[in-house]
Amino acid sequence: MKTDIEIAREAKLLPIKDVASQIGITEEMLEPYGKHIAKVPYTTIDDEKIKNHKLILVTAITPTKAGIGKTTVSIGLALGLNKIGKKAVLALREPSLGPCFGMKGGAAGGGYAQVLPMDKINLHFTGDFHAVTSAHNMITALMDNYIYQHREEGFALREVLWKRVLDVNDRNLRQIITGLGAKTNGVTGESGFDITPASEIMAILCLATDEEDLRRRIDNILLGIKVDGTPFYVREMGITGAICVLLRDAINPNLVQTTENTPAFVHGGPFANIAHGCNTVLATKMALTYGDYCITEAGFGADLGAEKFLDIKCRKTGLQPSLTVLVATTQGLKMHGGVAQEKIKEPNAEGLTEGFKNLDRHIRNLQKFGQTVVVCFNRYYFDTDEEMNLVAEHCREMGVGFAENNAFCEGGVGAVPLAELVAKTIEEQPSKPLTFLYNDEDTIEEKIEKVAKNYYGAAKVVYNKAAVKMIERARALGLEKYPICIAKTQFSFSDDAKRYGVPEGFTFTIRDLVINTGSEMLVAIAGDIMRMPGLPLHPQAENIDIVNGEIEGLS
Repeated sequence: MKTDIEIAREAKLLPIKDVASQIGITEEMLEPYGKHIAKVPYTTIDDEKIKNHKLILVTAITPTKAGIGKTTVSIGLALGLNKIGKKAVLALREPSLGPCFGMKGGAAGGGYAQVLPMDKINLHFTGDFHAVTSAHNMITALMDNYIYQHREEGFALREVLWKRVLDVNDRNLRQIITGLGAKTNGVTGESGFDITPASEIMAILCLATDEEDLRRRIDNILLGIKVDGTPFYVREMGITGAICVLLRDAINPNLVQTTENTPAFVHGGPFANIAHGCNTVLATKMALTYGDYCITEAGFGADLGAEKFLDIKCRKTGLQPSLTVLVATTQGLKMHGGVAQEKIKEPNAEGLTEGFKNLDRHIRNLQKFGQTVVVCFNRYYFDTDEEMNLVAEHCREMGVGFAENNAFCEGGVGAVPLAELVAKTIEEQPSKPLTFLYNDEDTIEEKIEKVAKNYYGAAKVVYNKAAVKMIERARALGLEKYPICIAKTQFSFSDDAKRYGVPEGFTFTIRDLVINTGSEMLVAIAGDIMRMPGLPLHPQAENIDIVNGEIEGLS
């Protein structure tokens, strides 16, 4: 089997103007970034067209370190829909350098279901991540300077809530001391770094509906608490315009193509375990404008990405998925069925069947939102027909659609069964209007507990002192109507990464709460999840190199 990057190199890419013309975007509307990438102005979005087009959400069972393949399925589904004569467009997130050089590797799909050019998408792409990093850190520098320049007037922050970001997994920067040395080096204080996908600027970029909304949100970012106990916002420094300048190009979605030249908008990149895990609202709306079907993906399992996609993104934008595709693999099901990771590629009907409990929890959870669910069996070369048939029969018993996906090996042809099922189900049994897990009027604690208890399966929720303090602060600032974004491990319904399957009756611990007044959500940090990941013993960076002028190791 060829590697992802070998397949990507052999693909016949169309000039980006030809990709755009397939869906009615003229060359004059494009801002090209080379031959095969372009930005498209968000002003081309047509809200009237969106009303008549179909949004498909792709999510998954609880992931394992073996992977599930949501992005490959999302791309494959778009290829398959186009194979059966449907006009489908993708809306995906941009990869982060952290996972690319850390544990996960590239994030542009796989095999014959990729978005291309995969090397550029996985690396610096159009500079959106760098723009977010620069904008975030520019605010930090300007805030530190404001404190330094106005200290003689008695200005000071009793508590600084705004940190720094970097799109590299660097555990040494989680907590730092700044301003050491001469007085001219600034005011000494504690700070730290989050990874760029956890930046509130990234969340703002992904939720903003236009430049005016972007400006409003940046204006409202809470930076800290003054010595008199009042909040300190970005707007008080008069720098919002400068930050908008840094994000001026980044706000426009990026157009690329798949291995079969299907148009794809790749834009924004928050993680779902520490942020809300969805591509930009603008990219989703643009894909809905130009495609009869828009396929989008939410990060990690349905307990993370899908819940936030529905409870945050859809709640605030009015988007309504017509259907949700739930991706499952034998490896994932077996691991959640108690099979050791080193044996999950081996046939094991008992372990597979036990893993159905995880699949079923996700199905029922999605149905709570009113979603029609179909299960996609993402097939690997070692999977047997017997085990696939076990999954298919179980889905029939659950009353949900089932289809196999072979897009990794076969491209669009391998996703035709899934595409046919999706199109037929949307036509005959589309999702109901969304029902959210909590109401805007619920208290912060009620929102957290409705997700933790009714969606994750927790018996009770406890709050550390830091979380209690920040919840009270959010309440005092009148922010209780914000949706909540729970940051937790992706490997379990619980806050313990080692509790696979379907844990029940556990205690869910909220360690802290981050107030995001720009992105207008409250990030509840559960368990020991870190907003700046570390690197493994052997990071993917060890495999990345330039060989004979070609990049290797990104797959």
